Amino acid sequence: MEQNTNLSITEFLDQDEKKDLLRLLTAGSVDDGKSTLIGRLLFDSKRLYEDQLSALERDSKREGHAGEDIDYALLLDGLKAEREQGITIDVAYRYFSTNKRKFIIADTPGHEQYTRNMVTGASTANLAILLVDARHGVITQTKRHTFITNLLGIRHVVVAINKMDLVDYSEDRYNEIVQDYKQFITGMEIPDVNFIPISALKGDNVVDQSEKMPWYKGRPMLDFLETIHVDSDRNFEDFRFAVQYVNRPSLDYRGFAGTVGSGVIHKGDTIKVQPSGKTTQVSSILGAQGEQDYAFPPQSISITLADEIDISRGDMLVHPDNMARQERHFEAMLVWMDEQEMKPHRQYYIKHANNTTKVRFDKLRYEVDVNTLDKHEKEILKLNEIGRTVLTTNKPLFFDPYKKNASTGAFVIIDPVTHNTAAVGMIIDKVSDKDMPSRITDMERKKIFRGEALVNTNEREMFYNQRGTTLWITGMHGSGKNELAYGLERQLFDMGATTVLMDGSTVRSGLSRELDHSPADRAEHLRRVAHVCHILNEQGIIAICSFISPDEDIRNQVAEIVGEDRFHLFHMDAGLDFCKQNKPELFEKAEKGEIEHMPGVDVEYEKPENPVLTLSTDEKDKWQENVINYLAQKQIFPLE
Repeated sequence: MEQNTNLSITEFLDQDEKKDLLRLLTAGSVDDGKSTLIGRLLFDSKRLYEDQLSALERDSKREGHAGEDIDYALLLDGLKAEREQGITIDVAYRYFSTNKRKFIIADTPGHEQYTRNMVTGASTANLAILLVDARHGVITQTKRHTFITNLLGIRHVVVAINKMDLVDYSEDRYNEIVQDYKQFITGMEIPDVNFIPISALKGDNVVDQSEKMPWYKGRPMLDFLETIHVDSDRNFEDFRFAVQYVNRPSLDYRGFAGTVGSGVIHKGDTIKVQPSGKTTQVSSILGAQGEQDYAFPPQSISITLADEIDISRGDMLVHPDNMARQERHFEAMLVWMDEQEMKPHRQYYIKHANNTTKVRFDKLRYEVDVNTLDKHEKEILKLNEIGRTVLTTNKPLFFDPYKKNASTGAFVIIDPVTHNTAAVGMIIDKVSDKDMPSRITDMERKKIFRGEALVNTNEREMFYNQRGTTLWITGMHGSGKNELAYGLERQLFDMGATTVLMDGSTVRSGLSRELDHSPADRAEHLRRVAHVCHILNEQGIIAICSFISPDEDIRNQVAEIVGEDRFHLFHMDAGLDFCKQNKPELFEKAEKGEIEHMPGVDVEYEKPENPVLTLSTDEKDKWQENVINYLAQKQIFPLE
């Protein structure tokens, strides 16, 4: 008897494991009943434990919004702010299972300011339930959610016309809403749209057929969700396998691990590697249960090959007669996810499949008003905004259009400074060179003829997130100016700044090699440095300069060449005794006459009259910190 019981449990677990999974999302306007619908599904399908039911009844009396009825939305609205306001703010995920299928439901917020939250919940969904209040019909939010659903390529949509109890279960009202919605989606690529009239609060057509709407001949919500076929939505034609990891546990095994993004791969198939273009055959396929003859999405497998080919993370395995596009230029729809607005001239990181590289925005073709679906010309995208963009990556990506293959058509944009997710994108298609917005136009050819740059200083500064500036550090030998300059370069580099450091000995070894230390040659030496700084600053680069530059008039000339607004003078205020202590041999030679034109010995060092910062030897530990704070205060680096 005990053996039979164990067998029965094993069979049950095996059967449960084989049930397919449906990922779905709910979306709708404020108070359309998204959370209530999901709560009702869980309640009526007997998928709640007793302690959950007790807590639900208690919470409904204390903080519910359903009057005398149980507030099923409290099962999903877990945040305190959600319960207080009776709205959904963040995405809430709920898992449950019936005898026929397993479900993961994403309850997404309906407010426009939470568009990014809805996109997050919709990114993995097979089906979308869009709730419409029967009293209000198809409204702006309904259109916005439909647009996002279409944008993300969700093929199955259920329009749940809720609160039918508040319109006396009117068939005419239902038909009117159905007609309005069908008219709105004309031209959209949503192949499967279904309509179900429900009352989430009362339970009509949620789990059981409603007796109050005999005119509705379709299935109730749960029955529909249990039986809808979504397996065919996957792309089984285009084999795409992005290598995630090269598995080498021993000398006898070299496998390439990853997830089958699309298509089917068989043992013995001929495959091609992108980008190398090498071809070989599949020797074996290792899955979770051991070796298998074939694999399909979304299985995680390890593939061994007949030939030793150089393959690394990010490479793509495909069939030779069906390759992914291999391009650096492409168009995509972007959903901006970051609190910080788009910076068009900054280089971001793009994460695509298992590839990460740098990317730039060449042109924002238009921004879509998610409420009206109108298209507007715009320079940048802000939080929750959606637009069509042309992008260029540093190295080629292997992709398909998102509508054809979501696994290779989706990507994430990452901010290089904060490492936040800046945007998510869906690739439309490649862009030919002739259509690139960065191609040289007739107007730009005229600029080139006149010697004008096609990239202006403001664009460069936005790209580097800094202002082109010269940080001129003056002080006698041994004052610590080189120590500050080199330490400052290291710290700014670690913070993401783009800098060039120049000091006396480095420049004199090349640019000023023929000059000595006489006053005239020293002036010429610094004049050359000033012109180099001017060029660097025009390119948006911060120049860190460590030069004694003892003469006030020469320093003023340098400032004039660089530009008064870009020249920032820092004085290392160190006494002669401090300098001699740091470089005793140098000063001994100068005092013996072995070195001529040495500031502080036989040449006067004139202290600056108006330095932006004076750095004393008593605060040596704070030199770098003080300069960094100054740069931030003056909006030199970083830009805000």
